[in-house]
Amino acid sequence: MTHHDTIVALATPSGAGAIAVIRLSGKDAINIACKIFHSISGKNLAKQKTHTVHLGHIKDGNRILDEVLATVFKNPNSYTGEDTIEFSCHGSSFIQQEIIQLCLRKNARMATPGEFTLRSFLNGKMDLSQAEAVADLISSDSAASHQLAIQQMRGGFSSEIAALREELLNFASLIELELDFAEEDVAFANRDDFQKLITKISFVLKRLIDSFATGNVLKNGIPVAIVGEPNVGKSTLLNALLNEQRAIVSDIAGTTRDTIEDEISIGGISFRFIDTAGIRETTDTIEGLGIKKTFEKIDQAQVVVFLIDSSRLLSGEVTVANLQIEIGRIKNKYPQKALIVVGNKADIITSKEKTHLKDSIDSLQLIAAKTGEGVEDLKTSLLVFVNTGALKNNQTIVTNTRHYDALLKALEEITRVQEGIDAGLSGDLMAIDIRQALYYFGEITGEITNDDLLGNIFANFCIGK
Repeated sequence: MTHHDTIVALATPSGAGAIAVIRLSGKDAINIACKIFHSISGKNLAKQKTHTVHLGHIKDGNRILDEVLATVFKNPNSYTGEDTIEFSCHGSSFIQQEIIQLCLRKNARMATPGEFTLRSFLNGKMDLSQAEAVADLISSDSAASHQLAIQQMRGGFSSEIAALREELLNFASLIELELDFAEEDVAFANRDDFQKLITKISFVLKRLIDSFATGNVLKNGIPVAIVGEPNVGKSTLLNALLNEQRAIVSDIAGTTRDTIEDEISIGGISFRFIDTAGIRETTDTIEGLGIKKTFEKIDQAQVVVFLIDSSRLLSGEVTVANLQIEIGRIKNKYPQKALIVVGNKADIITSKEKTHLKDSIDSLQLIAAKTGEGVEDLKTSLLVFVNTGALKNNQTIVTNTRHYDALLKALEEITRVQEGIDAGLSGDLMAIDIRQALYYFGEITGEITNDDLLGNIFANFCIGK
C-alpha cells in the first residue's frame, strides 16, 4: 500500500439519508475534483482558498449526478495534512456510489479502514495515541467514555508521556556520552538528579497504570449481575432499570433459563445489567445450565445485586439467619466484588415492616420493581462504586490496552534502572535498560512504530475515517 496516492471513501454511515459526505484526500484530490465538479458560479476549485465551500454539480460527462457542496481543505491545513475535498451530496445510496465510482475512474483509490487518520498520523497532524482516541470517540456511547476520548484526543496523555521521555532521553544521552570518556572517568550525568528523575517516572507510571482499572470501566461500561432465588423479581427489576419490557416476567419459578443483558447510562456512566437464572437446587437440565451460567456472569461482573423477596422474609418462608449465610457465601466467594443487597416487593409491606427489615439486615435497600419505587435510589447507589474523581479533576486516565501493556513494560525497565543505581552498576549496563524504557515510551506515542503495529491499530477503524 502506498500513502502517496489519492484515496476516496464515504465519510458518513452507509445507507440512505438526508445527506452524505464523500471524502477525497491526496496530492491529486483537487485535480480530480476539478474534473467532476462544476461550480454554479464558474469558480475553479484549484484557485479557491482553503476551508471554503462551493455550490455546484457533479457531472459524469454531460450527465448531472447531483447538486452538491464542495469543501476545500488545502495542505497542510486539513485533517490528513494533504489536499482534501469533501462533497456533501444528497443521501441516496445510488448517488453515493455513482460519485465514488466516478472518482475511482479519475484515478482515485478506495480508502482502507482508518486510512484518513493513518495519513494524519504519518503527516504529523496527531500522534499515535491521539489517532487511537479518534476511534474511541466514534464508538463512545456514554458521557464518561466521550470525555475520556476527548481528553486523549487533545493530547494530555501524549504530552505527559512525551515530557517523561524527553527528560529520560536527556539523561540517557549524558550517560552514553560518559561511555565515550570511560578511560578519563568523567561523569556528565548528575546521579542525584538522575535518581530524582527515576523516582518521578516510577511514580507517574504507577499512577497511569493504576488509572487503567478506572479507565477500562468508564470506557467499556460496568457489568452488574442481578442474582437471587427464583421468582424474587430479577427480570422485573431489569425491566424497571431499562424502562422497557426486556425480559419475560412470570409467576412461574425458573422462567429465566439463560442470561439477558442490556445497557443503560446512569450519571453519564454506562452500566451493563445481566439478568440471571434463579439460584436453587434443580433436576431440570436446562435450568441447571442457566444456573451454571449465572455463576459465570458473577465472575465477570464488577457489582453484584443480590435480590431477595421482602415478603418471604416477613412471612418466615426465608429466615434472616439463612439469608445472612447466603450473603456471607457470596462475599467469601467474591471478596473483591461490590455487593448490594436489595429487598424487592416493598410495595406490599408496611412502613413498620420496612423498618424492621432494615434493622435486621445491614445496608438493605428496599425497592418495588413492579411499581418503580426505590429504583432511582438503587441507580444512585451504583454510582458510588465508580471512581469518577480522576475524570472530574481532568486527570490523565489510561483506557487503551496497548498503552497499558507498554506502560507496564516501561515500568519494568525503570525498576531495573533503579536496581542498577542501588547496586552501583556502571553506566553502560544501565544504558541498556534506559534505551528499552525509551522504546516503550515511543511505542505509545508512535515515535517508534512498525507496519504490523499500525496495521493492527487502523484495521479497527471504519472506512472513511
